[in-house]
Amino acid sequence: MTETAHGKGVRLPRTQRRAQLLTAAQQVFAANGYHSAAMDDIAEQAGVSKPVLYQHFPGKLELYIALLESHVDDLVRAVEDALSSTTDNKQRVQNAVGAFFDFVNGDAGAFRMVFESDLRGEPDVQRAVDRATSATVDAIAKTIMSDAGLDAERARLLAVGLVGMSQVSARYWLDRGSDVSRDDAVRLTSTLAWRGIGAGFPLQHPL
Repeated sequence: MTETAHGKGVRLPRTQRRAQLLTAAQQVFAANGYHSAAMDDIAEQAGVSKPVLYQHFPGKLELYIALLESHVDDLVRAVEDALSSTTDNKQRVQNAVGAFFDFVNGDAGAFRMVFESDLRGEPDVQRAVDRATSATVDAIAKTIMSDAGLDAERARLLAVGLVGMSQVSARYWLDRGSDVSRDDAVRLTSTLAWRGIGAGFPLQHPL
C-alpha cells in the first residue's frame, strides 16, 4: 500500500511513510518539547498534509508514544546485540556498557525521551520508559544466570546494578561534557562492573 503526500506527488509505502513521520516528529519534539510541539509543525517538517499524518497517528500523544517505543526498541536491541556478539564475558560487559553510552551519545532527543520524559504521568509513556529498564535487565540477567550459575533473583539484582551504573554513568558523562573520551568512559565503567561481577561470580562452565 502506498500513500501520496499532499501537494508533493511522492508516493511511499505505508511503513516508509510512518518512519518518515517519526523522524519528523523526533526533530520537532527535540526542538520544541512535547507541550510546545504541534501536529501542524510535524506535518510541515515531514512535508505531508495533516490528514496524512492523522492517518497514521490519531493524536500527538499517540505519535509521541510510538516514537518513544521505537527508541526503547533501539536500546533493547543494542544491548541484546552487545551480549550476543561474543562469548567472552568481560567483553560482553564492556559491550553492554558501551551500548548505553552509544545510545546516550547518539540522538540526544532519543535518550532524553527514554530517560527524562516529562510525560511519565501518562500510563503508556510510563510503561514504555519502564520497559527500557526491564527489558535490558532481563537480557543481562539471562546471560548472568547462564554463565555464572546464579539463580534468577540474584542474577536480576546484578543486572539491575549494571544497567543502573551504565545509565547514570553515560548520562553524567554526556551532561558533564567531560574531557574523558567515550572509549575511556566505557572502559572505566565496564572495568568497575567486571571486577565486581567477573571476579566475584566467575564462569561455572569455562569454555
